[in-house]
Amino acid sequence: MKVWLKLLIGSILGMLLGFLVPSDHRIYEVIDMTWLVEFVIRIGRYCLIPVLVFSFTISVYELRQDNRFWGLLLKTFLVLIFSSVFVIAAGIATTLFFPPSRIPILIEEQAEAISLSTLDNVLNIFPSNMFASITGDGIFLLPVCIFAFFLGMGLSYDKHYTKPIVAIIDSLSRIFFYIVTFFSEIMALLLIVLSAYWAIQFHHVLRTDMFRDLILLLGVFSIVMGFIILPLFLYFIRPKTNPWALLYGSISQALAGFFSGCINFTLPMVLLHVKENLGVRRRSNTITVSIFAIFGRAGSAMVAAVAFIVIINSYSSLGIPMSDIMIIALRALIISFLLAGFPGNGAYIALAVLCLDFSRGFEAGYLILKPLAFYLIAVGTFLDIMINTVATYAIGKTGGLQEDRKLRQFI
Repeated sequence: MKVWLKLLIGSILGMLLGFLVPSDHRIYEVIDMTWLVEFVIRIGRYCLIPVLVFSFTISVYELRQDNRFWGLLLKTFLVLIFSSVFVIAAGIATTLFFPPSRIPILIEEQAEAISLSTLDNVLNIFPSNMFASITGDGIFLLPVCIFAFFLGMGLSYDKHYTKPIVAIIDSLSRIFFYIVTFFSEIMALLLIVLSAYWAIQFHHVLRTDMFRDLILLLGVFSIVMGFIILPLFLYFIRPKTNPWALLYGSISQALAGFFSGCINFTLPMVLLHVKENLGVRRRSNTITVSIFAIFGRAGSAMVAAVAFIVIINSYSSLGIPMSDIMIIALRALIISFLLAGFPGNGAYIALAVLCLDFSRGFEAGYLILKPLAFYLIAVGTFLDIMINTVATYAIGKTGGLQEDRKLRQFI
């Protein structure tokens, strides 16, 4: 059975459980769903750091040998900036043309001091001990990639001395990639738990009937953007490609990203499927996937910008000046590059930062959407993953680092 079909079945089973078993059922007194979800997320992230360290290292080394590393890096960042601007602008424009209904202002809590911790994250890039970069909790991936970057560069020092180490790192990369394939086989079981918990929260939100328009707007927009508009960009690249084959090869990571709401949980699936289904070679896919996972959070930032506009409209019926729209869009764009420290709740953190920074009485505005946070995070992560997948495929294809696979070869 294909991996995507297993994940789809697991997601459907979990959602059925979540919708059919009442949230006040006594089974939830026995099972701590919050603890269980955290346990499942940790299982999904378990093998990420080893496969990322060794694959990133060998990718840097191989690209350096071909004199293609800096070119690939530049192309990746150009695509990242363009895709971020496009997605955020499209989301804001859609909200302005199809504004959701106002949300009742029911805030009983004070705004918390939420920050992107940018300065602390910069310090963490270079810890006092270089090895501390890979022995941490694995939440912040940038120090891990910086460590792998320097190690990959160091392997080019003298081939006579580094050849045995290159062989070891290459072998470790392949071994941990094989371990990732094992975890992909049990991912369907993990998604039963995650989708059940998601359905419980969604069922509760639907009963309140407060956020129906916003849910519909974000749901339709994300489906159209992720499954239609982004793949259509592949029609413009050469050699000619079939965007619908890419969609078929992206179902697994789309499901994992949506129901987990966690980038780090989903990254092993992305690395596996862009290689096995989409044929992007390791030296390209590891670099691009990692950079987009760290800096390419346009989906989460777009969701935050849309939600913030809805909050402003809920506070006031006077409308939003175009100058404020531009400020919101620019801040959302900047925030999309700074969410690396929040792989699991990026969209809601981005919304809180927008509210707190914008001020003007909206500091606690994000609390209005606290019951809907899980949905904002799910949609944002889904779009982050789809942007990552499409960009990785496009960059590999245009750089000659991708081999076409037939549909029957997809895992």
